[in-house]
Amino acid sequence: MDATSITPGPEALKALAHPLRLRMLGLLRIDGPATATSLATRLGINTGATSYHLRQLERHGFIVEDTERGNARDRWWRAAHQATTTDTLAPADPGERETLEAYLQSVVVVMTQTLQRSVEELALLPREWTDAVTYSDWVTRLSPARAKALIERVAEMLGDEPEEEGEDAVQYVVQLNGFPYPGRVGGGEE
Repeated sequence: MDATSITPGPEALKALAHPLRLRMLGLLRIDGPATATSLATRLGINTGATSYHLRQLERHGFIVEDTERGNARDRWWRAAHQATTTDTLAPADPGERETLEAYLQSVVVVMTQTLQRSVEELALLPREWTDAVTYSDWVTRLSPARAKALIERVAEMLGDEPEEEGEDAVQYVVQLNGFPYPGRVGGGEE
């Protein structure tokens, strides 16, 4: 299956600049279609708040109603895309720049929560899965052009990786963060 993705513009980023909406979208991508009630239960919030956030995600094209499920009383939702990519080129408009920063802060919160949960569950994993886990970082000296090429190569490699259907295959998270070491570019030396 080819991965589908969306690169939201400034207005759509506002809808995702809320960690709860990012978590909802993530749950719909990983676990598949769900109702507002089932999402509310999983997230520990009321169904009214869940429905509101789902409408915001729908309005901006991140989710769609799954018309093959449910009935007039029980609406099911599914993710419209498998991935969200971000254009991090700083917008000229200060409001759009603030929206991008708020969205990125939400992404970091959700990614950190996921990473924390994976560490907490590490001791419970079978040996073959602990051998397939890494919490590593690599620091290397690169120009902006080489750094961009590296990210593009890794993203292409991940996008080309076929999904497996075997009984031991599960959703495997790869979080990729690439950035100049803080304080080295555009700021003071540490």
